[in-house]
Amino acid sequence: MHDIRAIRENPEGFDAAMARRRIDPVSSDILALDEARRAKILAAETAQAAQNAASKEVGAAKASGNEAEFERLRGLVADKKAEVARLNEEAAAEDNRLRDILMSLPNTVYADVPDGVDEKENKEIHRYGNPRSFSFTPLEHYQIPAAKGLDFDTAAKLSGSRFVVLRGAMARLHRALAQFMLDMHTEEHGLTEMITPVLVRDDAMYGTNQLPKFAEDSYQTTNGWWLIPTSEVTLTNTVAGNILEEAQLPIRMTAHTQCFRSEAGSAGKDTAGMLRQHQFEKVEMVSITHPDQSDAEHRRMTDCAQNVLERLGLPYRTVVLCTGDIGFGAKRTHDIEVWLPGQDTYREISSVSTCGDFQARRMNARFRPDGNGKPEFVHTLNGSGLAVGRCLIAVLENGQQEDGSVILPEALYPYLSGRSRITAEGSLA
Repeated sequence: MHDIRAIRENPEGFDAAMARRRIDPVSSDILALDEARRAKILAAETAQAAQNAASKEVGAAKASGNEAEFERLRGLVADKKAEVARLNEEAAAEDNRLRDILMSLPNTVYADVPDGVDEKENKEIHRYGNPRSFSFTPLEHYQIPAAKGLDFDTAAKLSGSRFVVLRGAMARLHRALAQFMLDMHTEEHGLTEMITPVLVRDDAMYGTNQLPKFAEDSYQTTNGWWLIPTSEVTLTNTVAGNILEEAQLPIRMTAHTQCFRSEAGSAGKDTAGMLRQHQFEKVEMVSITHPDQSDAEHRRMTDCAQNVLERLGLPYRTVVLCTGDIGFGAKRTHDIEVWLPGQDTYREISSVSTCGDFQARRMNARFRPDGNGKPEFVHTLNGSGLAVGRCLIAVLENGQQEDGSVILPEALYPYLSGRSRITAEGSLA
């Protein structure tokens, strides 16, 4: 959420920042609503002062026997009390309207984020590995004979489209990938492993900017809980409402969870295979940092995600998202795109974003600077480390052989009891 004081101080700068997000000028409407809200608050305070003064005089009028003055003052107290209640209610309504507007506007982006309309104008900043040359036409993951354990028909019978049942070697490989990622992040990258709920209240979704704008992208139960679209929601909200000590920062967390997305805006997109599912698993990374450290932490988290792919020997590239492609809550995002030979292209496998204090303001998450200074908002960052299903796709497609088998990355051997391949019949060997 945006700081109304910053908008008051520099409305032109705020409009210019929103223009980079292709949003028309809004500062004049925001400031008019803010002025009306503050005028109501001032009027309520003035009426309250008049009520308090009249209340003190009521007793004196009663004691002096001046019945007419007593009745006048008593009526004035009642009138002012009603006026205070009305003005406070109107001020609260204006405050809610202002909050709704500020909640609906995306984060401002950093100056180094490239301007652009869509993903075609993202800027590549890093590339690792060379796509493998095949002596045959590589298949997509769901076409590879070794991937017989990807059962879309049974999933469709159970749940409909955009679901998959994993059997045998596919289930084992999926589990191995998740465990491998968690071990890297906890043992090598210094993140604390967490297990968090997948059902959350409205406040948690507001805190990480899934609400109010993106309600249709998530699933809500009949009793009001939301199924998390990512454990960014739960991990980040662990500090909601807290005032941390500066010495506690940074807080670095990771979690492997089920994730749920309605994919409301992706009708007809990536319908084949398991690239875009309603239910999937991710190993998420979240950092809570001092504002001075958030840029360095963004680079660090990007490295953490890249390290996973490098250890698996998977070619990838990293891009900075342009203003037309960056997410609602991010100030800068690095997308890491893994090479998929079956599609002959790079596809996103991780987004690592720094949000500044945008989410912290929504959650009221602060820290107290050393020396007991005034509490300040923390900075929050999040990133996939990685999307497990998409990593499985990449392992299958990059390791496929002409006979239909798949050679697996050496880093996974300890998680597969030493087995190194999946046969064309779909068994680990």
